[in-house]
Amino acid sequence: RLMNIKRAKEEIKHTIDAYHLRGADGKYRIPVIRQRPVLLMGPPGIGKPQIMEQVAEECGLPLLSYTITHHTRQSAIGLPFIREKEYQGKMHSVTEYTMSEIISAVYEKMEETGQQEGILFIDEINCVSETLAPTMLQFLQCKTFGNQQVPEGWIIVAAGNPPEYNKSVREFDIVTLDRVKKIEIQADYQVWKEFAYEQKIHGAIISYLDIKPDNFYQIETTVDGKRFVTARGWQDLSEILQVYEALDIPVDQEVVGQYLQHGRIAKDFAAYFDLYAKYKTDYQIDGILKGVWKPSAIEKLKFAAFDERLSVVGLLISRLGEIFSQVQAVDEQVTEVYEQLKAKKALEGELDEAIRADFEAQVSRREQMVEEAAENLECAFDFCETAFGEGQELVVFVTELTINPYSSWFISENGCDRYYKYNKGLLFREGRQGILDDMDALRDRMERREGGQ
Repeated sequence: RLMNIKRAKEEIKHTIDAYHLRGADGKYRIPVIRQRPVLLMGPPGIGKPQIMEQVAEECGLPLLSYTITHHTRQSAIGLPFIREKEYQGKMHSVTEYTMSEIISAVYEKMEETGQQEGILFIDEINCVSETLAPTMLQFLQCKTFGNQQVPEGWIIVAAGNPPEYNKSVREFDIVTLDRVKKIEIQADYQVWKEFAYEQKIHGAIISYLDIKPDNFYQIETTVDGKRFVTARGWQDLSEILQVYEALDIPVDQEVVGQYLQHGRIAKDFAAYFDLYAKYKTDYQIDGILKGVWKPSAIEKLKFAAFDERLSVVGLLISRLGEIFSQVQAVDEQVTEVYEQLKAKKALEGELDEAIRADFEAQVSRREQMVEEAAENLECAFDFCETAFGEGQELVVFVTELTINPYSSWFISENGCDRYYKYNKGLLFREGRQGILDDMDALRDRMERREGGQ
């Protein structure tokens, strides 16, 4: 059964916990020989390396990552050398191997971190050359590179692409598959969206994919070659969009097409990006968050297409997310300074007046930012209620406040009565299906329109 990458991440963490659990005798409850390597199989560009970085951080373990296609047989298993050995009274020249570069890196990581347990991640494991393929099979079956064993306590996670995505992929035989813990993953926009908010992916991308989620991940083979859009492509496109905006460099279809290598989707998003920028100017989002908007904007929205209304909601959520993330950063700084001062006071007694005054100024700044952010949120609710009443757009607004980790944090820390009202009400519970129905209808209209062109 296919998993989304969030579910796969949880399963990897559970596997690590299980493999590292020790019994009363101090030995692993699951013997090392029974600790199957995890094999992640999924389409390219879905974020497998990033997930392993998150897993390592959350488990508090060192991570060593290799893309095996960058390695030769020599770097993987070591270099051969001749050693003289005696067998039954006679000396013989025997070929042995130096320690593998990968295994030596594991030991170096153990020395560097002082931790004996960790994660060894090998990417693109089934895309290796013919000369290296037997080594990878041996690695998965026996947890060795050459004659060197992966140290006990190091969990092996390997990742590969299904054959339909890569012509150089090598199929694993049953003997190998019967010795791994195989997890098959698939692209899932709603799961990626949570990550996108955390990573501050450009609001235009999130807003566009909310309207056309089918364009999140596509790989097609045509007579002209491969056409594809991946999660990695959207993330990298977001980076360039934000920098180009800072430099006031225009973004067109040619720029978008460098990251979304699917002509139709690149053209479609480029057109939407222009509209998104226009909506940002027309509706003056910063003004809305200060409680200032023109009556003409409300009238325009009442007669606007559903995608335009959703785009305005997306702009509000994106700007609020930026504000809340700034508040969170300052809050974390103040908390850290407080802990440091508390420790210093415990060691040295009373604090210097200048230090105390500086800290109180930081606290005052945080309180001012919280107050302003709360006012911004109230103004956003005022605008949404005025423009949309208790319609589906308001449900989208409340839903996105819940999904966005920065707004979710801010509301949990500081509260918001209107958020709680709509979040708990019948509108929120029953409105989601209406949103989905409207989005489906909108996509159908767009597809018919595109088909008629």
